[in-house]
Amino acid sequence: MQENKPDSMQTYKRLLSYVMQYWVVFLFAVVGMIVAALTETAFAALMEPMLNGSFVDKDPDVIAWVPLALIGIFVVRAAASFVSGYGMSWIGRNLILTVRNEMFSKMLVLPDTYFDQTETGKVISKFVYDAEQVANAATKSITILIRDTVTLIALFGWMLYLNVILTLTFIVVSPVIGVLIAIVSKRFRLISRRIQNSMGDVSSIVDQSVRAQRVVKIFGGQSFETDAFSNINNQNRRQQLKLAITTALSVPIIQLIIAIALAGVIYIATMKGVIEDIDVGTFMSFFIAMMMLFAPMKRLTNVNVDIQKGIAASVSIFELLDQPTEKDSGQKQLSDVVGDIQYKNVSFQYESSHRQILSNINLHIEPGKSVAFVGRSGSGKTTLVNLLPRLYEVSQGQIEVDGNNCRDLSLQSLRKHIAYVGQETIIFSATLKENIAYGMMQQACDEDIIKAAEAAHAIEFINELPDGLNTWVGEGGIQLSGGQRQRIAIARALLRNAPILILDEATSALDTESERHIQEALEELVKNRTTLVIAHRLSTIENADKIVVMDNGQIVEQGTHQELIRLENGHYAALHQIQFKDTSAADSQQTPQEHRLVD
Repeated sequence: MQENKPDSMQTYKRLLSYVMQYWVVFLFAVVGMIVAALTETAFAALMEPMLNGSFVDKDPDVIAWVPLALIGIFVVRAAASFVSGYGMSWIGRNLILTVRNEMFSKMLVLPDTYFDQTETGKVISKFVYDAEQVANAATKSITILIRDTVTLIALFGWMLYLNVILTLTFIVVSPVIGVLIAIVSKRFRLISRRIQNSMGDVSSIVDQSVRAQRVVKIFGGQSFETDAFSNINNQNRRQQLKLAITTALSVPIIQLIIAIALAGVIYIATMKGVIEDIDVGTFMSFFIAMMMLFAPMKRLTNVNVDIQKGIAASVSIFELLDQPTEKDSGQKQLSDVVGDIQYKNVSFQYESSHRQILSNINLHIEPGKSVAFVGRSGSGKTTLVNLLPRLYEVSQGQIEVDGNNCRDLSLQSLRKHIAYVGQETIIFSATLKENIAYGMMQQACDEDIIKAAEAAHAIEFINELPDGLNTWVGEGGIQLSGGQRQRIAIARALLRNAPILILDEATSALDTESERHIQEALEELVKNRTTLVIAHRLSTIENADKIVVMDNGQIVEQGTHQELIRLENGHYAALHQIQFKDTSAADSQQTPQEHRLVD
């Protein structure tokens, strides 16, 4: 199925709308461009009195004012060029600022399904590479289009004023140049889109290799990653060379056509009957004006490359900006939440898939109770829990919190009553204090932060650090151990003090001693809170108020640990037996808590 490609002109108009946000500066810049362009023609026009009056007629008045006029032209040109150059650069950097801010704000409200289907590197490439390309197309290219177009018009006007026949001889090649530009434009757009994709691939593999550098080293994957990156990098090189070939061929061909026209003009001008009507000053003024056409024509020919690259980058950026955001049409605000949760006939499937992940789920979680979800890989337990904070939207049925349909609640109101501790611990590149108080920096005082760190058994190692809570932990918390990172995440959840808590095997990265302390902290944390636990180790959820066993997207069993373990041929009993079989042999090697249920 072929995608509908956006119209290039519409895309470019949309890009230019960002420039018009700064129309006052743009207006000054355009005036500067026009004045700078007119000084080109003024210089060519000055050649006529300079040659005729100074060198041929020896007129003392002309000899006196021509040098002053020449200086004046270049003073005006310098001032106009500064105004236009700085003005457009100012617009360009503000355009990049605006586009990046819009993309970042949009990225934060996109649904999880977008990130499920999009590589991280391609998203990063939009911020790093594409934003620069669109600014180039909207500022540098606009400068060339306006300034050099005005230059060409003014020079052609002056040439027509001097001699119509010679000017028409030069103009006759214009349609040929126009056809050539139209042919290469399509080629530029195609190659530019391929370059965009290859840059995304380069970013993706670099991002992946950085995040997985320890795995790469230990498993000896350097050669594999090097070959993969070399292939992608080489693909980018090939596309860039194709662009260079197209540019390198189109420009000299156009220049050759112009040179042929120039030769024709010189030939006609020297023909008998024509040369008699043109004096030396007029011909040199005409000839210099014609020669001055080369530079703007060359720039106008080359500018098409930047515009097409900018259009391709704009398509990539607008594709992100036009993505539908999380559905947040609810108006209700939650208050005094007790944490009564009900799943009513809930089904879920991804829009791109026909297979149901969850089918007709009915479940009541009473306020203040802890419910653990267990099951084999792909059973749907993680998806079921992720539906509560509306990371995904239910396909059928509804989820209620304190009797309120979650779809009727605003996302902000719903999520501020939920705390989360995941198996994949997220630590931001900031201080420990900022990580613990994430999302609550304005409301949390140092005393509250310290209490949360103490309850999470994190204060012990924090106090050992030189800067304590103000210690900068680096990207992803690289300066902390896995257990320390997870304790910071638990402290973050403790500080939030939400009535609903989601735990995704929150003790998985801890050693046995740390786990014992954290388990005690979690037992205190879950008191009087409705807790949903995604369980991978059955040993951690034996004391849950209810255990929900899932298989193939359905609830197949639910009850306490003791109730489920006694069921003959039950799913939970089978999982328990698999996880704890050969206990005596395992005890000699590892603790029962270290047995993992694969998820």
